[in-house]
Amino acid sequence: MICLESVFRNDYPHYKVVVCDNGSKDNSLSYIKSWADGMLDAFSTPEFHLRNYMFPPVPKPIKFKDYNKSAAEMGGDIGDKESKLILIQTDDNLGFAGGNNVGLRYALSRGDFEYVWLLNNDTIIRPDTLSHLVKRIGKSNDIGMCGSTLLYYDKQHIIQAYGGGIYNKWFGFSRHIGAFNDFNKPIDQKSVETKMDYVVGSSMIIPKKFLEDVGLMSEEYFLYFEEIDWATRAKKNYTLAYAPESIVYHKEGISSGAGNNPKQKSAYSDYFFIRSRLLYTRKFYPFVLPTVYLGLLLTIFNRIVRRQYKRVVMIIKIIFNRDYKINSLKKY
Repeated sequence: MICLESVFRNDYPHYKVVVCDNGSKDNSLSYIKSWADGMLDAFSTPEFHLRNYMFPPVPKPIKFKDYNKSAAEMGGDIGDKESKLILIQTDDNLGFAGGNNVGLRYALSRGDFEYVWLLNNDTIIRPDTLSHLVKRIGKSNDIGMCGSTLLYYDKQHIIQAYGGGIYNKWFGFSRHIGAFNDFNKPIDQKSVETKMDYVVGSSMIIPKKFLEDVGLMSEEYFLYFEEIDWATRAKKNYTLAYAPESIVYHKEGISSGAGNNPKQKSAYSDYFFIRSRLLYTRKFYPFVLPTVYLGLLLTIFNRIVRRQYKRVVMIIKIIFNRDYKINSLKKY
């Protein structure tokens, strides 16, 4: 709800907020409905360093509509023009791409939009964050995706990413551009855009034409590599862009247990990153699989050094599971 408080304070005049509840078990949508009705406040202490972006609360009530997955994907109530908040229950954890795609199908079924902004729920934005994204992506019809400046939620002077990242296909490694730089350091927008292989999905704006031409996000990964898959599929016809003044504060890795400290990466995050890395390589660059496997040997050695022996077993099973099916993670 803290994220929604900041989103509804944004200064872009024409928008609708779509929230996809990806099978949560904590009655999230009920809390959001109470918040929208003005019966529940988004909590923050006076000392909270980002409080000015979500306090005082936006006027309530906020008119909303709630749908199940099938109704949403058919466009919901087509005649509804007034609801600013759309709540969708997917009924299951469909993964990053699957959850987003439900919202994208809702938008495409209605057709009453020019851009879609994908924004993680573990974020806070500034009032002009969206306006800067729209301004940048509107400068060229060739732009397929545009990203924001991502800052760490708890260390807002540290860069998480300048919009996107660089991917090394030979070993299957990626890194965010500008990661851990000081926010006050000058940003060379053109230099960033020439380096970008993907836009970080925490904040990504996309035009309708891109969705119609390229299609939705691939749901085969479940977690990780969805953004670079999308960018790879589109790179012959679309470019990537970066809006430096579009600022987003992001709690990286909260849902997946990834975080920014490799030593604290969860088994869940480890599993899906390695699985998705192999899926992506096999799909687009099968000729580099030998070097990607070599990189996984280094990963195995790293887990041995950390005494994460169950992770070693997990990685070996992923390597020899050529269909890369999703297995139970409880024993890891």
